[in-house]
Amino acid sequence: MSKTVADVMTANPATIDAGQPVSVAARIMSSEDTGAVIITNDGVISGIVTDRDIAVRIVAEDKGPDTPVQDACSDDLVTVGPDTSLEQVVQLMRSKAVRRMPVVENNKAVGIVSIGDLAMERDPDSALADISAARGNQ
Repeated sequence: MSKTVADVMTANPATIDAGQPVSVAARIMSSEDTGAVIITNDGVISGIVTDRDIAVRIVAEDKGPDTPVQDACSDDLVTVGPDTSLEQVVQLMRSKAVRRMPVVENNKAVGIVSIGDLAMERDPDSALADISAARGNQ
């Protein structure tokens, strides 16, 4: 069984500059087959935007596709380092009610860890692990 985030994270996550429009983030999500893009501001991680964020904070509020991506993300960014234990990540995800976390080293995004990654590691026979594994094989 893996011990740290580095063992289960997706490396080299998609990123976008905070001032870019949400339409660009959506295109990145489509082309990268991902549900989240890390937001940077002058090269430093400043947030994460998910497909759900775009739907709830932009589309549902009748904001346009040119809305800056920083307007779609949460203010309360929770990150972990690659050496963070999986137990710590699980506790953080539970307490903060998040499904994905940027993995940061030296203020740079080096990965992203999701509940699907954790499910595949901790309980490979679970329904969530099955779904996550199938998505990775597409």
